[in-house]
Amino acid sequence: MDPRALPPRLVIDPSLPPEVSVELRSSPHILRMARSGKRMDPSFSPVLLFALPALLLMVWIVTGQGEVAFISGIGMGLIALIRWMALDSSHRIVKRRLRLANTYADRFILPEDLDRPCQMLLRRAQDAAEAVLNSKVHKAGLIDSVENQVSLPEEIWQISHRLRRLSSMHAEHGRLIPHELPPGMEDAFKPYTSALDTAWTSLSHRVRHLEKYAKQVLKADKVFHAHRRLEALAAKTPEYQQLLADTVRDELAHERIRELADQAAHVRKLFEESVMQARQAAGELLRTPFSDTYGTGAIGRQATTGPQRHPSRDS
Repeated sequence: MDPRALPPRLVIDPSLPPEVSVELRSSPHILRMARSGKRMDPSFSPVLLFALPALLLMVWIVTGQGEVAFISGIGMGLIALIRWMALDSSHRIVKRRLRLANTYADRFILPEDLDRPCQMLLRRAQDAAEAVLNSKVHKAGLIDSVENQVSLPEEIWQISHRLRRLSSMHAEHGRLIPHELPPGMEDAFKPYTSALDTAWTSLSHRVRHLEKYAKQVLKADKVFHAHRRLEALAAKTPEYQQLLADTVRDELAHERIRELADQAAHVRKLFEESVMQARQAAGELLRTPFSDTYGTGAIGRQATTGPQRHPSRDS
């Protein structure tokens, strides 16, 4: 299955305190409850849990039936008490997390907050960011790891936040615009459709820049892997040199030794160039303020070149 066909993952505003993010991320079903407006059942009461033990105890008092009923009542009372404590604790945890989800309702994005085209675009952005953060050159600190760890989550949040708004406005647009417009009314509705198309185009460009960065990082990863193998061989260079000196005529041995050195230098140069290209791609993406990409400049250019339509409106 194409990974881009999978739904996007939950996105949480990276500026939230870590303890809040952990709480929100631990219970996606509670976030969905908050998004749908559900509340905790106020009818929950521990009294019902003690009803049966209390009834048995009352029967024992009234009828005077032996110790068996009394012991049974005590046992069931203890079981009910333990069960109530467990349920009460679980109830309080869910209530606290639901209250937290309602408090930060605008600081997380669920997959169902987006329409299908926006879901696919967000998934592409998430996969690209994940590829960078999981790369060997990132973990080795050969590219700006600190910048990646800070900027990439913020980039995904900004993209997802705008996609949610775009999805909402697109749904509203579909409800308001008649399927069959009266003659002469098309031009009156066109600016609103063009605005949605412009926003979609700008977000698509942003995601493509992110994917370009990820592609450069993965390219650097491959060269880095070859570079590491070369370093392992470099440690054995004296053995190869001795082998050539012992088995080949002196002039030919010197030529083979020079080839070894030239190949090592070539791979190192490829590695350095690929890392430099990854850094340049990061510079183009991460050092460009998000507002610049979606500001009036992008809209002005879109008006000149013509909009690219939202996939869901092309069908």
